[in-house]
Amino acid sequence: MQNHAESQFVTKDGLEKLKKELKELIDIKRPEIAQRIKVARENGDISENAEYDAARQEQAFVEGRISELEEIVKTAKVSDVKTAKKDEVYVGSKVTVHIDGDKEIFYIVGAPEANPMQKKISHESPLGAALLGKKVGEIIEVEVPVGRLKYKILSIE
Repeated sequence: MQNHAESQFVTKDGLEKLKKELKELIDIKRPEIAQRIKVARENGDISENAEYDAARQEQAFVEGRISELEEIVKTAKVSDVKTAKKDEVYVGSKVTVHIDGDKEIFYIVGAPEANPMQKKISHESPLGAALLGKKVGEIIEVEVPVGRLKYKILSIE
């Protein structure tokens, strides 16, 4: 779990998505769960009511996520692409690299918006951290589960 006292870097789009998720959880999901709990309570004995237990578990998860998102939104530092150096990798960069004969494109994002399946990697990840501050043409080596891989930076957007 992250240290909530520290601010977290996010992209402008990432912050908007986190705010949207927070609003949806507060305005839609929270009331839905409260209604489910109310209905389950009205159905009698809650000690053996699976719907009540499921709704309470979901409520705990949603409330935890709301707290987490509120903290992230409150402490977020938005990576400002206007002031960032265009020739260096920063949070918000789209980086094209050459690795083992293949071209790969990665988006460097803040930890809260990382999604490896979409090639959005956190600036705190081994690869993200290694890329930060690097320029086109530089080669970095990153320790991964299969060994050390070399990445050559082809372009930064």
